[in-house]
Amino acid sequence: MDSLFFALIILDLVIITGVMGVQDKRFDENYAVTWGNEHVKFVNEGRDIQLSMDPSSGAGFASKLSYRTGFFHMRIKLPAGGCAGVVTAFYLHSHTNKHDELDFEFLGNQKGKPITLQTNVFSNGQGNREQRVILWFDPTADFHNYQILWNEHQIVFYVDDVPIRVFKNNTSIGVNYPSQAMKIEASLWNGEDWATDGGRTKIDWSLSPFRVQFQDFNIDGCSVSTGYQRRNKSITTKSTDRICYSSEYWWNAEKYRNLTPKQQEEYENVRAQYMNYDYCSDRNRYPVQPPECESNI
Repeated sequence: MDSLFFALIILDLVIITGVMGVQDKRFDENYAVTWGNEHVKFVNEGRDIQLSMDPSSGAGFASKLSYRTGFFHMRIKLPAGGCAGVVTAFYLHSHTNKHDELDFEFLGNQKGKPITLQTNVFSNGQGNREQRVILWFDPTADFHNYQILWNEHQIVFYVDDVPIRVFKNNTSIGVNYPSQAMKIEASLWNGEDWATDGGRTKIDWSLSPFRVQFQDFNIDGCSVSTGYQRRNKSITTKSTDRICYSSEYWWNAEKYRNLTPKQQEEYENVRAQYMNYDYCSDRNRYPVQPPECESNI
């Protein structure tokens, strides 16, 4: 009897959260193509995916489940050559009226010029929190790991484990903090109206198709499936919060509430050497600095 009881508990935990630590998942285990099917190619038995874009379309995919906290990661190799106006995106999105969203957006450039990585944070529909860095390597030459840590205390964007952005939970001073369940998404799309030189440099379609590659479809995140909610009517938003904020998940542990001293040093180095735009410093847009800026530095 006891063995059956504990087996059922373990099964429910798998349904709620997904399994952490399982390596090398195929794309279709956690993700599905959402648009541009004819511009999607699977390789390595579905453990790599390539999106392409030409004048007819780009492409995109998303996780099958939505997540409330976690450590979200994707290995990406960006389009090579002249890719001005081409945007590769890896992000979380709630798909609600006043949405939450956490963005990596890679802004393509002319051949020989650096690709800019833009991050943004939306909470309760409020965005306009762009930061931009020039990467310290060529992101078209090989795969690199782009990661988002999201817990109750902070959101951290990483590149190859180096923190490039921190967004603290400042609800105590009236700043909205992302808390809605979000899907993990990626796409390759036409951003020539704004992405390169403020939209002055357009896509050179003679260089198409543009191709971006993705790897690593494992997900470390807390999600309560629709099926589980139907079977357990007592599951509510508040109880889901308690589950997803539990310290039993490694990303919620106390040591992930702040950067380590080494990470803080790396973060400050990125800000000093590679950041070329920060909304917090843009006095034309924000004559009064947004209240979250000081504590997010």
